[in-house]
Amino acid sequence: MSSSIVNARALAQNLARYRMPSFGRSIVEILITLVPFVALWTLMWAALEIGYWLSLLLALPAAGFLVRLFMIQHDCGHGAFFPHRVANEWIGRVIGVLTLTPYDFWRRTHAIHHATSGNLERRGIGDVDTLTVKEYLARSKCGRLRYRLYRHPIVMFGLGPAYLFILQYRLPLGLVRGGWKPWLSTMGTNLAIAVLVATVIWFMGVRAFVLVELPITLLGASIGVWLFYVQHQFEDTLWAHDESWNRHEVALHGSSHYHLPGILRWFTANIGVHHVHHLCSRIPYYRLPQVLRDHPELAATGRLTLIESLKCVRLVLWDEGRGRLVSFRDMRAYRTHARTAI
Repeated sequence: MSSSIVNARALAQNLARYRMPSFGRSIVEILITLVPFVALWTLMWAALEIGYWLSLLLALPAAGFLVRLFMIQHDCGHGAFFPHRVANEWIGRVIGVLTLTPYDFWRRTHAIHHATSGNLERRGIGDVDTLTVKEYLARSKCGRLRYRLYRHPIVMFGLGPAYLFILQYRLPLGLVRGGWKPWLSTMGTNLAIAVLVATVIWFMGVRAFVLVELPITLLGASIGVWLFYVQHQFEDTLWAHDESWNRHEVALHGSSHYHLPGILRWFTANIGVHHVHHLCSRIPYYRLPQVLRDHPELAATGRLTLIESLKCVRLVLWDEGRGRLVSFRDMRAYRTHARTAI
């Protein structure tokens, strides 16, 4: 067993001491997120009388608070936000109505993501579809085109997030054989969303509701997908076949430390400290900065700045030979060089 695996496993055990959430702190976190979100939503409605441009300006911070609500729901899904399971589950379900995300269904697929992240034999649920170079080259022209379209930035960060949160989450796709619980979660969330939307429309009308809610939802969805993307789709990430895959090593080296400016770290609830989150998912997000202060070696592990993260968009294929993600251009250049060298 390699020393890196031993160190990652020992570190995960050491991080367990940060897991206990504070009930009072969690309540405060909900209030300072939910109240501003509702206030901004209301201000956007009022701003329609002045001009839609003002309403759209308010949509960006409103989407930021919506993303932060999703991160609270995310911590609830890991049992990390409240000390008690029932509190985590019901707060997560309620927030799921605002984020358009069926909590129990999402929690199950996200648990699969944590259990299989970086495993080449267990791709497909709760992750961004990623082909190896060999798999891509083995596809037909039509298959390659479909993959290119899927990985195109307009689809990945524009059309895709809108489809995911507005349409795909309305049915428990991917867990058809998962029993009745995913269906109950999804249909229950859909019903609650329908009641909430009908009530708001009754007060303000369809047009005003769409003009306010749609930009918040689209922005929030795109930001959320972008965050999830850069947490695992970076050049020096780690993928491995089942026989050499190790959960702790992949958690530490297959997840990035997305080092954002302070205000963005606050809005994204420290989700950028993703390598620590994967090592110990029960740590509340408000304790993650303390982990970095106590373990400074983790601050440099997988570090990715905002500017550096923009380059990750072009990384689309896992090159098993070189052990890193590459672009389509990198793949073509490497193959040309290899043929020339023969």
